[in-house]
Amino acid sequence: MDELRHRAHPDCVICSPRNASGLRLKFVQRTDGSLQAEFDCPSHLQGYPEMLHGGMISSLLDGAMTNCLFARGCEAVTAELTVRFRHPVATGRRATVRAWLHESMSVLYVLKSELIQDQQVKATATGKFLGGACWPLANK
Repeated sequence: MDELRHRAHPDCVICSPRNASGLRLKFVQRTDGSLQAEFDCPSHLQGYPEMLHGGMISSLLDGAMTNCLFARGCEAVTAELTVRFRHPVATGRRATVRAWLHESMSVLYVLKSELIQDQQVKATATGKFLGGACWPLANK
């Protein structure tokens, strides 16, 4: 995953360790095939007072899904992203972003992701990604 991310996303604002202005999230693969990272929700990324900006939430969800594909040896781009904001995400408190493969069809991959804070799902997303064939990729 790290090698593909390095090659495909060398300066990504979400996941690149070399982007000094980026978030530098470290995604970890879980035994169920999903991927997750922890995020501290710093106040300089707020929209409304003490609430993480919705664009940042969307970026976190999208970045998690992209890295989930990297973990499967797949490089793909976001073709569609649908985000549902369920509850405000507080700044200054840790959150977890998680993603998993929902479905694959040839070069189209459907993934889902969620952002959890204080044991509550704050936002969810479904993303459709287009890319080359992945190895080995099973419908899950």
